[in-house]
Amino acid sequence: MRAPTLLIVGEADEPVISLNEEAFAQLRCVKRLEIVPDATHLFEETGALELVAELAARWFGDNLLA
Repeated sequence: MRAPTLLIVGEADEPVISLNEEAFAQLRCVKRLEIVPDATHLFEETGALELVAELAARWFGDNLLA
C-alpha cells in the first residue's frame, strides 16, 4: 500500500482494534490510526459518526488534496 491510509475504529470494538493495530504496523506509507472514544463497530453512539466524518474529512484534506 502506497496511498496515505487512515484507519478508524471504535474504542469499544476491542477485537477490531487489535486487527487495525496489526495492519497499521505493516503499512509502509503515510498512515494514522484513530480510535473513536466510547464507540462500537457501527459508530451508532451519539456523535460518533460525526466524529468519524470529521476525522476522514481532515485526513483527506491533509493528504489527498495537497
